[in-house]
Amino acid sequence: MTAYKDLSKEELLELKSGLEARYTEIKAKGLKLDMSRGKPSVEQLNLSMGMMDVLNSSADLTCEDGVDCRNYGGLDGITEAKRLLADMMEVPKDNVIIFGNSSLNVMYDTVARAVTHGVLGSTPWCKLDKVKFLCPVPGYDRHFGITEHFGIEMINIPMTPTGPDMDLVEKYVNEDPAVKGIWCVPKYSNPQGITYSDETVFRFANLHPAAEDFRIYWDNAYCVHHLYEDKQDYLIEILSECKKAGNPDMVYKFASTSKITFPGSGIAALAASEANLDEIRSMMQMQTIGHDKVNQLRHVRFFKDVHGIVEHMKRHADILRPKFEAVIDVLERELGGLGIGSWVKPLGGYFISFDAMDGCAKAIVAKAKEAGVVMTGAGATYPYGKDPHDSNIRIAPSYPTPDELQMAAEIFVLSVKLVSIDKLLGNL
Repeated sequence: MTAYKDLSKEELLELKSGLEARYTEIKAKGLKLDMSRGKPSVEQLNLSMGMMDVLNSSADLTCEDGVDCRNYGGLDGITEAKRLLADMMEVPKDNVIIFGNSSLNVMYDTVARAVTHGVLGSTPWCKLDKVKFLCPVPGYDRHFGITEHFGIEMINIPMTPTGPDMDLVEKYVNEDPAVKGIWCVPKYSNPQGITYSDETVFRFANLHPAAEDFRIYWDNAYCVHHLYEDKQDYLIEILSECKKAGNPDMVYKFASTSKITFPGSGIAALAASEANLDEIRSMMQMQTIGHDKVNQLRHVRFFKDVHGIVEHMKRHADILRPKFEAVIDVLERELGGLGIGSWVKPLGGYFISFDAMDGCAKAIVAKAKEAGVVMTGAGATYPYGKDPHDSNIRIAPSYPTPDELQMAAEIFVLSVKLVSIDKLLGNL
């Protein structure tokens, strides 16, 4: 294929005419397709319906410690749920607290506690003149939403194929006491599907923060979300590395079953050092008498152990893998060699990250929407919704049916081509 930049004005105009005809034809169908968020499909949700049958009115709802899960108590979760999530997170169960259905909620609360009460005796952030957070980009919009909500200054850290630019991370963390945290999605990152290299994890564990209350917010949301059995990324466990490096308190590690069972009714977990967990429990006592122990028990009875989760995730992969491959195939077939976009083929996670020509992302998303495809807003993968290059677009293949996905992918590449041609014509 000839790169678009090598075509003459006449060739570009002729190409545009044919593409517009096809775009008009599709637009007339009045489609309504959703690729906006990483929502599991109905087929995926159905995988967990057996969970509704493991407990009933005649079930024994007493957990292994003898606690009646219907009643009050159990501030930090039942033992067997701790064991299940700890094994999934590759940490000791005594380093885990089980929460409600949302790890995002746990992250919000963790930032809020630091703002109002400080971290392990340090000055509450609300009493400081300036608080800063490092944000690997492109990244997860809801992370950035939390720190923006609390008025925390966010600093872009470019992602590389091995994780965040660690030279920049070390410079900011080790030299600026106002830097209090960094958001991380270390495995199959949102949206690029990158897994942090061994060296990146080692460098994180061996940071020397200028701020005693600096924390790594390690959101391991996709720890078991592989697409392939024979090709899986491996991530070094951060808690043990921090402990070995003499920084046991430097990390909060988050995970949940949101894209494993039911996103609205899963269980979430936080893993951290004993000192961090003791402080968190002391504040939780003011918030709750305990989270939903019946739901925790339901998850344990359904999966039995971490091997149950692994087998369950293989069934998810069987549904997701063809969808990811279908989108990648369309991108490679329709855009390969044209020089108007690049993308990463992930081995897991929930997204495909697409980089358009500079200044084109917003227009592409708008063009796709006009033809009936809703996508994540351009700029969402950057703090404050401001992509300095206006180039990154997050593609979420999970929710549409295979037929819908095929049509959505075609509309997307048509939009990329049309917007790119207009960009090139404007530069002539």
